[in-house]
Amino acid sequence: MTLRKVNVVILILLAVAFLIIVQRNLLNLSDFLHKENPDAGQILPFEAELSPDIKLKMERKGEEIPVLITATEDRLGAVITAMNSVYQNSKANVVFTIVTLNDTVGHLKAWMSKTKLKNVKYKVVIFQPELLNGKISKDPRMPEAAKLLSFARFYLPVYIPEVEKAIYLDDDIVVQGDIQDLYETNLKPGHAAAFSDDCDSASAKGIVRGAGNQNNYMGFLDFKKEAIKKLGMRANTCSFNPGLIIANLTEWKNQNITQQLEHWMERNSQENLYSNVLADSVTTPPLLIVFYKRHSSIDPMWHVRHLGTTGAGNRYSPQFVRAAKLLHWNGHYKPWGRTSSFSDVWDQWFIPDPTGKFHPVRRHAD
Repeated sequence: MTLRKVNVVILILLAVAFLIIVQRNLLNLSDFLHKENPDAGQILPFEAELSPDIKLKMERKGEEIPVLITATEDRLGAVITAMNSVYQNSKANVVFTIVTLNDTVGHLKAWMSKTKLKNVKYKVVIFQPELLNGKISKDPRMPEAAKLLSFARFYLPVYIPEVEKAIYLDDDIVVQGDIQDLYETNLKPGHAAAFSDDCDSASAKGIVRGAGNQNNYMGFLDFKKEAIKKLGMRANTCSFNPGLIIANLTEWKNQNITQQLEHWMERNSQENLYSNVLADSVTTPPLLIVFYKRHSSIDPMWHVRHLGTTGAGNRYSPQFVRAAKLLHWNGHYKPWGRTSSFSDVWDQWFIPDPTGKFHPVRRHAD
């Protein structure tokens, strides 16, 4: 064997010996790490091993986006649909605060835990009806639970403390855009909230049952009453819809917005300040007073409403509805009821109730 061949053989043997040493060191390191962190062996090695829901949940980091929504037993399917639409159309770190009554908690948690919403971040808060003692009067037109919970939006800083900004959503809503974009809406300095003006774009001529063209202050407040006259508000001022609120909670607290709203609720219970043709929106009048010319505006495509009113199917084209970022079925006709425009859009986000208690009426009838 020549000297060159001997050198080659020696190099090969050295290389083999080096690889064996490296392999043993790696195995020893692996054993050491496992002892230091026994759970490390449970980490899935490839993204493909994760279910889509878990992957999405793991990706949801960064700033939390607080969203408050209310839940009544008879409309629980609406809440689930709204939350699902928010969750599926965004990768943002959304945290829901669900304000409800005791009789709904078990049903709500079962629906969340047994469906693809099990990975959604949420907390349940029980509404205390005594908050409204002396502030509202009996209204036979509205179910008591729905009426009570509709005032939860007045107490945003109570339910979502220690955050600067939050979003409130009505339950008869579907979000088709990324809620991160909505959350980043700029509020003007000194403004505690942003709303959608009723005179904006395609939603401007919404018809509210029993109220005609209810898109100005006169449709909600009785301008013959002295207390309203003294405020110096113009009756033809464009109103806004509080089914969607982007709130600066720091300003809200600094300006005592909740206390101001409670004041006007109490005044109305004593003096009947609201319009006689007011429809179901009992929460709108005090908000209109407190936020008169002191609120920011929301992009009209982020609140396309009146889908629950007569003629909504003629007012909007299917193309426009698909392009909208947020749809709101305010009005008498709900998409889980017997008759509603664009209920097929709502159906896309509805998750069947695993307990079998809730069924969209039109589906159940079929």
